[in-house]
Amino acid sequence: MNVAEYASQDGLGLAELVARKAVSPKELAEAARRAVELANPAVNAVVELYPDRIDDLDETRLGAGPFRGVPFLIKDVFGHEAGRKVEFGSRLCQGMVAEADTHLAELFRAAGLNIIGRSAAPEYSMAGTTETALYGSTSNPWRQGYSAGGSTGGGMAAVIAGMVPLAHGSDIAGSIRSPGGWCGEVGLKPSRGRISFGPALDENGFGLAMNFVQAKTVRDAAAMLDCLAVPQPGDPFLIPKPAEPYAVIATRPPARLKIGWSLEAMLGVEADPEVADAVRRTAASLADMGHDVEEVQADFDGLDAARRFADAWFFGFDLRLKGYAKRTGRQIGPETLEPVVQRIFEYAKGITPEGFFTAMGALNAARRHLGRIFTRCDVWLTPATARVAEPFGRYNLGRTDITMDNIVEELLAVPCQFMLPHNLMGNPAVSLPLAMHTSGLPIGVQLAAKPAEEHVLLGLAAALEQAMPWRDRVPPLHVSKPQR
Repeated sequence: MNVAEYASQDGLGLAELVARKAVSPKELAEAARRAVELANPAVNAVVELYPDRIDDLDETRLGAGPFRGVPFLIKDVFGHEAGRKVEFGSRLCQGMVAEADTHLAELFRAAGLNIIGRSAAPEYSMAGTTETALYGSTSNPWRQGYSAGGSTGGGMAAVIAGMVPLAHGSDIAGSIRSPGGWCGEVGLKPSRGRISFGPALDENGFGLAMNFVQAKTVRDAAAMLDCLAVPQPGDPFLIPKPAEPYAVIATRPPARLKIGWSLEAMLGVEADPEVADAVRRTAASLADMGHDVEEVQADFDGLDAARRFADAWFFGFDLRLKGYAKRTGRQIGPETLEPVVQRIFEYAKGITPEGFFTAMGALNAARRHLGRIFTRCDVWLTPATARVAEPFGRYNLGRTDITMDNIVEELLAVPCQFMLPHNLMGNPAVSLPLAMHTSGLPIGVQLAAKPAEEHVLLGLAAALEQAMPWRDRVPPLHVSKPQR
């Protein structure tokens, strides 16, 4: 299999070739390595490959799931495998090895995925861009030197550039959807409690965070949700699932829905005019499908709310880093932490129990306020990000001018404004690449549904994939194109 053929397929397409014995998992792994060798020098999305999963692959150890033999990258963050490095994009954790499997890693393997390496992530996933002092900057495949988003920029850039068809992602304030929007593919954040964080954690980020994948197609996202939405022993929450598999539901157009669209600047950032126009055109397309579509407003002061959440977001971060320092034998300081993360570490040391519980109260108040929007609509349509991708440096954790007073406006507002509400509410949301900007960069449009209603989103996303297709778009930095 040549690299162009390999990169033209989504995950299920490659798995079908394996099932028909048209190609072997070992051949797919070798094609993935060639793809990484071709694209990664320009994109810098992959920080490590596992030779034992490529040269020495034991195909008998692959899971029997629907993605058997498909090459996959795991993010350099929670989701790790025992005995493999997990560095969290940080010099403090350089060389650190995971001591146990997460349930997520076990589910990835059961799905049949061949985890061939790690993708880049910003330090402790604290940024809406993937630029690190440890491994450098991950470039958007659509324009070199522009951000691929974050914190799953490495995984998304690897998918868009054709290195792998799927990659692990995690999302606490938009970290799956922001790279999906800026790079131009499917970024689904599932509902709170849908996918296990065990065994080491009940939840991450007090319910704000969720693991999933970065994908090329809606059908891959749906089939992967079937593989990962499997409750594990001791999980604190079990949430409803539809009677049919998500992969089946995604093949059918959804019933008539009430869809509310909005361009409301909830963190003070007006949407780029072309981004706003993409949302309006998506709303028109949904109306043409027979849905009831109208403009809605959440009336949410996100700037004020986000400032009040800080003591919950960063509570215990200092203890976490002290634990890593003990494991690696390194000192916490400017030689091991980037400036913004160092500032957050110092801030976290001063968070009091009173501050933490006050912040948790603010989270609850915001969740209840925002949740009212779903009394007026079944699906909420917004931009994914307020602007298209921007050059390196804008959201970098190496900036020395960031304080705890301006961190929301400077680092979070543009990439996270339309995404954070769904982390607060715990409902599913997906970014779809439904338009292109005149600058030549993708525009992501976000759809969100009520909690536990991923099936509604997937059916709607599949319909839009047909009505406003994106599969034929190939970025300049792609394995099928000669690199200069």
